Amino acid sequence: MKKLVCSFVFSLSFVLHAQQPASFPAALMLTPEKSNFEKTSSYGDVMQFLNTIKAMSPYIHIGSIGKSTMGKDIPYVVLANPMVASAEQAKQSGKPVVYIQANIHAGEVEGKEVTMMLMRDILLGNLQHLVAHQIIVMVPIYNTDGNDQFAKGLRPSQENSPLETGIRENGQGLDLNRDGIKMETPETKGMVTNILNAWDPQMVVDLHTTNGTWHGYDLTWAPGYLYAGEPGPYHYTNSTILPYITDQVKKNNDLLFGPFGDFNTREGWPVKNFYTYNHHPRYIINQIGLRNRMSILSESFAHERFYQRINSTYQFVKEILAYCNSNAAEIIQINQQAEKNAIEAVRNNAGNLRKGVRFKMVPTAEGIRNFRTYDYIPFKKEDGSTSLLKTGRIIHVDKVNYYANFKDTVSALLPRGYIIPAGFDSIVQHLRLMGATVTQLEKKTEFKGEKFVIEKFSKAARKFEGHLMASAEGSFVPEIFTANKGDYMVDLAQPLANLIFYALEPQSDDGLLTWNFFDHYLNTQGIATQSVTYPIMKFFSTNTTPKKRK
Repeated sequence: MKKLVCSFVFSLSFVLHAQQPASFPAALMLTPEKSNFEKTSSYGDVMQFLNTIKAMSPYIHIGSIGKSTMGKDIPYVVLANPMVASAEQAKQSGKPVVYIQANIHAGEVEGKEVTMMLMRDILLGNLQHLVAHQIIVMVPIYNTDGNDQFAKGLRPSQENSPLETGIRENGQGLDLNRDGIKMETPETKGMVTNILNAWDPQMVVDLHTTNGTWHGYDLTWAPGYLYAGEPGPYHYTNSTILPYITDQVKKNNDLLFGPFGDFNTREGWPVKNFYTYNHHPRYIINQIGLRNRMSILSESFAHERFYQRINSTYQFVKEILAYCNSNAAEIIQINQQAEKNAIEAVRNNAGNLRKGVRFKMVPTAEGIRNFRTYDYIPFKKEDGSTSLLKTGRIIHVDKVNYYANFKDTVSALLPRGYIIPAGFDSIVQHLRLMGATVTQLEKKTEFKGEKFVIEKFSKAARKFEGHLMASAEGSFVPEIFTANKGDYMVDLAQPLANLIFYALEPQSDDGLLTWNFFDHYLNTQGIATQSVTYPIMKFFSTNTTPKKRK
């Protein structure tokens, strides 16, 4: 026991030494540090820290992305040298913006503490160089309402460390990490409007903690997944940034990082398959790829102690910031090229190029070699059946299939744009909230395109995030159609082409139809008993062919 206590004290002192500057005011000590890492910061603690550090540095700006359901300001922090107080100033600087988001699930608290530690070290300590070539925007406590619903046992896989955490959901009882497309929470609306659209971050990092799989890594990561977006940002993040950072933290901190996923012992042992999470843009980290930007998911290991999870997350984010700071020009160039490619695909290939709208998870070609995991051994239960028992021994499996690629199962033609009938103002408002450009026709216009006839419309039997998820089956039919003055047009040759496409395609597995945006219209048209035409038309070109005289 004495050795165990000494080891804990050494580890704790190492974490504190690694993350704190040589000297900083006592007022900037965080709740975990003051409580021997048994407690996490409340909303009040975070706000007090921000107000305190704001008075100590000229390189910090604090604002709010909006108010939560319970009326709390959701703070954002800008770190820049020279200080930047607006998105317009950031654009004028020519520096890329890196956005760090923490506490989207308020039981996963490491990111909240780490963002404050990094603010402290960047503004007052030995990391001031990290704002030389970039602007850092942080939201340390995204789920303000869920954070203070403290209780024990909410995150059992975190080994009661800290003793109490907040809850997963926001003040509406919704999971903020499933709200990227439907955008029905004030947190998502504020973040999309006041961070993604306004500041246009070139890199987005979302900080989480795993739900409990006993892999053998201190932290696991994933890029925003490639499926319907442009490949450049994904490949650079997955093949260059993340391997480099994994090597750096091993060399500098003796931490072991690897790809994110879960396995199931019911598939047998040793582990054969490791599965990542879904590709859907309801996850903001995936949606960033459809916005032609880079993104990284961080998942600290649930079964380590709180101070260890903080240390792993701190080192990971610090290395991401160091990489982005040193490679700012290259990151901007890759993202700009992706945006250009998305627009040119529409201009040059509308009506000819097919893109996926539904996908299935498939294994990567290379898999994961030398996979690190806790071992399991078989044992017989009293009823004679055999089960598996986790041991404390770490083993390495030569190769594990890694299900982290996505193959389309349904595709659709990429159009030049969409026509939304007048009266569907809520759809237009939603697209504009996403950041899309939507215009209104000033006169009747004839288009060549296609319509989608819904032949089967089904809804899930059970609610997910308050919705009975919908899906449509049917067929596209070529059509020359006339749009009226006052109808809305979405010219897809714009930066958010891939996101708009995924949101508006009727067969998309995470589009607006999926999230019930068209239920009322379809019901009034009698979808229960007959085929109904999807109200949004696709066009490939305007129809300039003169009509024949009778």
